[in-house]
Amino acid sequence: MTNSGTEDYVPTEGEEFMNPRQQAFFRARLEKWKSDILAGTKSTINNLQEASSNLPDVVDRASSESDKALELRTRDRQRKLISKIDAALRRIDEGTYGYCDETGEPISLRRLEARPTATLSLEAQERHERKERTVRDD
Repeated sequence: MTNSGTEDYVPTEGEEFMNPRQQAFFRARLEKWKSDILAGTKSTINNLQEASSNLPDVVDRASSESDKALELRTRDRQRKLISKIDAALRRIDEGTYGYCDETGEPISLRRLEARPTATLSLEAQERHERKERTVRDD
């Protein structure tokens, strides 16, 4: 990454929301997250390709297969996360990043730092989860 001044920068509530510097901060964070996930995926592929099916012991083979299944489930979750990261990067390009899909209000910087792919403000997310629980309980 080039030295664009975003390495030591931390967004604050006192500045204009989603100004170019904040957008660059979140873009860099999202791109790094995606790159870390993709690097992990490459190591998973290498690990899965290593010969473990020729283990002579049935228990060792079963344990190895269980480990592979867990690894594949983890990678599937990460694949879904990459699609959320890509969607967040598109929202930065479109100028809609950081705004709640439900209310159009800014999502708090603290929430975006904790969950850069968030599309709902904390209040809207809580309403959504309460509604889901009500539907599930019926």
